[in-house]
Amino acid sequence: MQPSDIWKAHAGSSQSEASGLDMERNGCNHNCCPSPLQPIASAGQHSESSAAYFSWPTSTLMHGSAEGRANYFGNLQKGVLPGHLGRLPNGQQATTLLDLMIIRAFHSKILRRFSLGTAIGFRIRKGTLTDTPAILVFVARKVHRKWLSPTQCLPGALEGPGGVWCDVDVVEFSYYGAPAPTPKEQLYDELVDGLRGSDPSIGSGSQVASLETYGTLGAIVKSRTGNKQVGFLTNRHVAVDLDYPNQKMFHPLPPNLGPGVYLGAVERATSFITDDVWYGIYAGTNPETFVRADGAFIPFADDFEIASVSTSVKGVGVIGNVKAIDLQSPIGSLIGRQVVKVGRSSGMTTGTVVAYALEYNDEKGICFFTDFLVVGENQQTFDLEGDSGSLIILTGQDGEKPQPIGIIWGGTANRGRLKLKSGQGPENWTSGVDLGRLLDLLELDLITTSEGLQAALEEQRITLAAAAAAATNSTATESSPVAGPQEDDKIDKIYEPLGINIIPRDGSAISTDQPNEDVEELNLMSPMRNGEEGNGDFNNLMDLESENSPDGMATKEIICF
Repeated sequence: MQPSDIWKAHAGSSQSEASGLDMERNGCNHNCCPSPLQPIASAGQHSESSAAYFSWPTSTLMHGSAEGRANYFGNLQKGVLPGHLGRLPNGQQATTLLDLMIIRAFHSKILRRFSLGTAIGFRIRKGTLTDTPAILVFVARKVHRKWLSPTQCLPGALEGPGGVWCDVDVVEFSYYGAPAPTPKEQLYDELVDGLRGSDPSIGSGSQVASLETYGTLGAIVKSRTGNKQVGFLTNRHVAVDLDYPNQKMFHPLPPNLGPGVYLGAVERATSFITDDVWYGIYAGTNPETFVRADGAFIPFADDFEIASVSTSVKGVGVIGNVKAIDLQSPIGSLIGRQVVKVGRSSGMTTGTVVAYALEYNDEKGICFFTDFLVVGENQQTFDLEGDSGSLIILTGQDGEKPQPIGIIWGGTANRGRLKLKSGQGPENWTSGVDLGRLLDLLELDLITTSEGLQAALEEQRITLAAAAAAATNSTATESSPVAGPQEDDKIDKIYEPLGINIIPRDGSAISTDQPNEDVEELNLMSPMRNGEEGNGDFNNLMDLESENSPDGMATKEIICF
């Protein structure tokens, strides 16, 4: 895709589509390197029965969300003390991710005054994570307190409801321009070559491409609804290009550029979702708060050779079930954990989860969240362009299988970096989406074993067969002839209720002075005009929309194309 189109369609294969920290606050809007895939029209040899859709589920309390959010924080704000300068609070120190998110939300105004964004995690000292719970505050330049006025100083600690408190850690974020190109020998090895098409199998980490973009297959999944289709998950911005009506995916290349097979077409996708739906809580005081979801589901085409699908991750092996991120779990259950990823560009890399729930506000006043912030080990980049969609996997502990926790949606190698240690250069970082929450949103389940894949395929076969049988029976019923009344009977029944005498051919008259007891009296008045409730009391248009919507919610927006 051309660089100028990436920002318009959000469909490029860059490391990061929108780094809010540098783009919105520093005014830097540098485009990514163009993808080698050029915009060429599809040959159109595949027809699709289902169009992709983009769901932007709004708040479950959308019509009163602003007021409800304000009341929620207003009530809990009572008794919350301001920040502490030079001393620690006397209450209980935060222990869970939820504690940190609530504290940050309460003090969002003071944190936004001088910061580029915030995240939650542990305090960082000399480039190393400590075990001190903290809110990370990103600034353009970190200087000694001596050179700041009191109004420019952030407090050393913040206290939330019930006296629960945490530290405040200031981290320097700066724009450094595009990084030096990665040496070719790091880009081409046996693993990467296999992911790009030299292996006979396809699975997590393999290259997938649309007509203009390429990225990485994240995971093999199955749908919880509909025909229980088996397919794969990747980023929405990898799979969807709004310039084309059908979002088709190929491996390793589309037919206009080289060898490849047709995998399927996007069936459902999402980009953003409100914080209360995603996290289950209000994560900020801003009524316009959204979380980056960026996922797409592509069912495998009927003619795709499913035997070539592998459920293991190349270079990692068999993985376990999804690691659900529970906000009430200890901070250390996520922050500081080592992760690994396998992508079509950089192959297998390792890194550390250094923060969670990255937050920033754009120039239009909209608040955005991103779930994971990962930094590569030994100052190595965790991902490269084209790795978008890769699984982020927690390394196994005590003999446990590695567990996926997210998928990559971008990084900032060509926009900004974090300076985590004094005297050391800045480090690239990568953003990730919570896999468990994304699967729930798209109504998908992860497939991690060959047995699980076979069971899912059998369930899909049974579901499709049942649907085909039901459709056949319905068609047969509709086409069956129905015996109707004789012609004379039709005439009598039409005119008798109107008090009209019908003169048969023999000349005798038929009296219709008395009401016909066999004719049912029809009330043609609307139930509402008659004072009856009917099927529902639609007081306004919104009630009508809610009644007719498939989930009973008029606030869920689905755009089809």
